[in-house]
Formats: sequence, structure tokens, C-alpha cells
Amino acid sequence: MKIVSWNVNGIRSCTGKGFCEFVKDVNADIICLQEIKIHEPLEIFELNKYNKFWNHAQKKGYSGTAVFSKLEFKNVDTSIFNDTEGRIIALEYENFYLVNCYIPQARRDLSRLEYRLNFDKKLTNFLKDLEKHKPVILCGDLNVAHQEIDLKNPKSNSGHSGFTIEERESFSNLLNEGFIDTFRYFYPDKKDSYTWWSYRKDVRKKNVGWRIDYFVTSKSLKDNLVDSLIYSDVLGSDHCPVGIEINV
Repeated sequence: MKIVSWNVNGIRSCTGKGFCEFVKDVNADIICLQEIKIHEPLEIFELNKYNKFWNHAQKKGYSGTAVFSKLEFKNVDTSIFNDTEGRIIALEYENFYLVNCYIPQARRDLSRLEYRLNFDKKLTNFLKDLEKHKPVILCGDLNVAHQEIDLKNPKSNSGHSGFTIEERESFSNLLNEGFIDTFRYFYPDKKDSYTWWSYRKDVRKKNVGWRIDYFVTSKSLKDNLVDSLIYSDVLGSDHCPVGIEINV
């Protein structure tokens, strides 16, 4: 089974920049999107074979998530944490839960750091509650570069949004609760593997990026994992898609 995740930074814009071609080529069983930035469902021909679930933010043109699934599912929940920004969707399948999440940014001035850390705590508790019943797969834009290897310029970005001690420790806490960063599970020492680049000139060309998009799974799924993927050549957003291949 293949699952992919992509912060599309506006799905309407991305559909004109290669999104449809990627959906066709990757042929994933489940596709998870973040930052869709629309207020109503969008009809896309390439997604006709998928069940579609949207979680729109109340604020137009902001945030939002979506999941498209070919697989049969039992339940879907878009009301988690009473969130009004459309940041999370959870689906229950026969043998696992899938949680698609767009974690809030702390903002440049860190004015939303406390809000973000509280979101992290609620998310970790939610995942642990789900895990009491069956294993969990979490994916999405988690808005943190966990270790220095996960961004090009760790020293100059230390203490900045997405690379504060607090955010990094919060992600460590999630892993310490029994979860796996799947990319680092397969590639613990691989450098220059990023998923987000600034739109500033030549930044992506020079690969001055951050790895802030993840697939995180319950440790009980460790032996089911086949590979963790970064589609760094796929354009259309300031993020690239990521994915996992897994047997469940």
C-alpha cells in the first residue's frame, strides 16, 4: 500500500502546476493534503476513483486539509479538538488509523508558539488514545525540523519558528511515546533531504531547505514498513510530496 502526503499551499493553484499529473503518476491508495485553502469541495477528474474527505477552515483562503482514499474505511472524523482551522482529519480502517495533520506554525515572532505546543500535546494524547485500539499512521506538515540534519542551515535558524528547542523537544516527546519518524528509520544519516523551500530566488535550486513533512507510525508497524519517500523533484508548491510504502 502506498500513502502520500503533500502540503499543496493552495489546491486550486497546485492543480495548474502539476498536481493532477502527480496524482496520476504516483497511483497512491491514499492521498493526504494540507493547506488546501479552499472553502468548498473541488472536483478534480484524476480523483474520481477516490473517496473524498474535506476539512475546510472557517476562514476563507486559509489552512484546511483533505484525504482521498481508494480503500474501504470504517469512520472519518473532521471535528477533532473542535478545531476551526481545518487542521486534522482522522480515518479508521480495518487494521489501522490514519491521521492527516497540518500543525500550526509558531509564527516568525513566536507569538503562536504556546498555541502550537498545546496543539502538539493534544495531538500526542489523541494518537495514544487511538493506539489503544489499533496502530496509527500520522502524516502531514508538522512544521518542525527535528534535528540539525533536517535543515540546511541549523545554526542560523536556531530558535526560529520551526526550529525552536521547544518545538523540537515536542516532536521528540511524540517519538518517545512509541512512534517512528519513518524517513529517519530508513535513512538515519541521509543529508540534504528536504520537503520545504522558501520561494526566494534559487533557494530550491540550491536545495536550501527544511524537512518538515513527515510520516510517523506506531512502533508496532515497524516490520510492516517497506520504504519512506521524498518526491523532491515534484513541483507545484513550496513543499514537495512525501510518502510511505507499507503492508497493513
